[in-house]
Amino acid sequence: MPSSQSDWDAKHRLAAEAPPSDLASIVRELLPLLPTGPALDIACGTGRHALFLAARGQHVTAVDFSGAHSMHIHVRRSSSVPATGRHLHGGLDLVQVNLEETQLPEHRFDLIICIQYLQRSLFSQMARALRPKGVLLMETHTRAQLEFAGGPRNPAYLLETGELREAFPELCVLFYRELRAGQGIASLVAKKRDKRD
Repeated sequence: MPSSQSDWDAKHRLAAEAPPSDLASIVRELLPLLPTGPALDIACGTGRHALFLAARGQHVTAVDFSGAHSMHIHVRRSSSVPATGRHLHGGLDLVQVNLEETQLPEHRFDLIICIQYLQRSLFSQMARALRPKGVLLMETHTRAQLEFAGGPRNPAYLLETGELREAFPELCVLFYRELRAGQGIASLVAKKRDKRD
C-alpha cells in the first residue's frame, strides 16, 4: 500500500490513464437506498463515486491524500474538510489532506462512502460526521484477501472476520456481508439513529 503522497499521486495518475472506472458493485446495488443530501467520499481515489453522486445533484466533499485525480470537471479545491455546509445543493469539493492528520466535522453529512480504505482511527469520526438518519456505506478488504492475488497484503489494512459489523456501535446496521469469492471483502451499510425516534 502506498505510504507517501507521491506514491498515492503515482497510483492515481496510472488509474486516471486507464478507462473510466465503474462504480463499486455495493454502491450500484444500494444506490436507490442512499440519501441524496450532502455526501463525503473518504479516500476518493480517482473520484468515480464522488463524480457520480455530484452528477445526481448531491453536494459531495471528496477527500484523498493524493492530488492526482481523473476528475475532468471544475472542482473547488481545499486543504481541509469544511465544517459548515456552505454548498449544500450540488457541486464537488476536492479536499487534499492526510486522513491520518485530519478531523472530520461533526453532524455534517447525510451520506459517507468509504470504499477500499481502512483507517480504524476514523471510525468514531465517521459516525460523528453523520447527521441524524445519515447513512454510512463502507466496503474494504478482510484478511481473507491474503488467499487471493492482488489487494492489500499488510494485515494492518485488512479487517478481521466480523470486525466491520462491530466497528460502529453508535450506528444501526442495515446491511452487512463478508465475501470470499475472488477476493476477501466486507460490506456495511449503517444508519445513524435520530434521537427523536
